[in-house]
Amino acid sequence: MKTLFLILITFPSFILSQNQMVLIDYAETITAKELKESLYVYASDYFQGRETGSIGQKRAIDFLQDFYSSHGINPAKGTDFYTQSMTLDIKGVDVNTENVAAIIEGSKFPEEYIIISAHLDHIGIENGEINNGADDDGSGTVALLEIAEAFKMAKMQGNGPKRTVVFLHVTGEEKGLLGSQYYTQNPLYPLKETMVNLNVDMIGRTDPKRIDKDPNYIYLIGADRLSQDLHDISEKANLEHTQLKIDYTFNEEDDPNRFYYRSDHYNFAKNNIPVIFYFSGTHEDYHKPGDTVDKIMYELLAKRTKLIFYTAWELANRPSKIRLNK
Repeated sequence: MKTLFLILITFPSFILSQNQMVLIDYAETITAKELKESLYVYASDYFQGRETGSIGQKRAIDFLQDFYSSHGINPAKGTDFYTQSMTLDIKGVDVNTENVAAIIEGSKFPEEYIIISAHLDHIGIENGEINNGADDDGSGTVALLEIAEAFKMAKMQGNGPKRTVVFLHVTGEEKGLLGSQYYTQNPLYPLKETMVNLNVDMIGRTDPKRIDKDPNYIYLIGADRLSQDLHDISEKANLEHTQLKIDYTFNEEDDPNRFYYRSDHYNFAKNNIPVIFYFSGTHEDYHKPGDTVDKIMYELLAKRTKLIFYTAWELANRPSKIRLNK
C-alpha cells in the first residue's frame, strides 16, 4: 500500500513534467539558424524595402503566403489566400495594399482568439538607397513565422492550442498604423472575442542608449495597462523559461517616447483588448539603410521569440480567459 500511495502522489507531478518537456520541445524548434535564413531573404534587396503598396511589399506578401501554405497553416477566414485587401489614403493618394493573416484553430475554445502581430512593411527606397528594415520589422515578421511553425507542430502531434491563434502581418504601419487600424475596423474575427494582442516590432538588436549593457533583455510595453493577469502570465513565462531581463522603462505613463502609441498593438488597446508590445529599442540605423541583416543578434532574437511563444502558449491553453482590470 505504501508503494501504491507513493505512485499516486508522484504521478501528477510526472504528468506535469512530461507536459513541460513537450512544450520545451516545441519552443526549441525556434532557432537562430531558421530565423537568420528567413530574414536574409525577407530583408534582402529583392524586396526593395517593402514600402506599402510597392512591388517590394507585394513580394513580401508572396513570401508570407508561400511560408504559411508550405507549412500547412490555414488562411484566416475572409481572406483571399491569406490576404485582407484594402485601399489606403496615403497623403491624398489611394494605395492598394494587404494584410496577411493565417490561423491555427483552437480545439476547445475555437471562437476565442489570440492575435500575434508584426508589420510587414518598411519605408522602401529613399534617395536612391534601399532601406531593408531587417530589424524594423523583419525581426518581428520572422519571429511570427517561427512561432507559427512551433504551434503547427504541436497541432500535428495532437497538442494544438485550445484557443485559435491568429498570425497577423499588417501593412501600412510606417504610414501611421493604417493596416492594424483597418483590421480593427474590419476584423476577420470578432474583437469582443479577441482575448489579447501580442505585437512584435523590432526585437533583433540592442538599444545603445540603455544604461545596462547586458544584451539579455527585452522591453515590454502595455502588459499591465488593461489586464494584470496578462502581466503576471508574461512574468511567469519569462521566469520559468527564458530569464530575460524584462525592462519596463517605456511602459511608464509619462514615457516621452510614447512607444505605447506608436506600434500596431495600440489599435487593439483602443478597443479594450489587452496587449503586450515586444521591443528591443531603436538604434543608430533606425529608418536608415544601415538596418541590415548582418547586424541582427540571432541567438538573442531566438530567445526573445521563445518568450513570446511561451506567453502565447499559456494564453492559448489556460482554462479561462484573462480578466480585464476594473
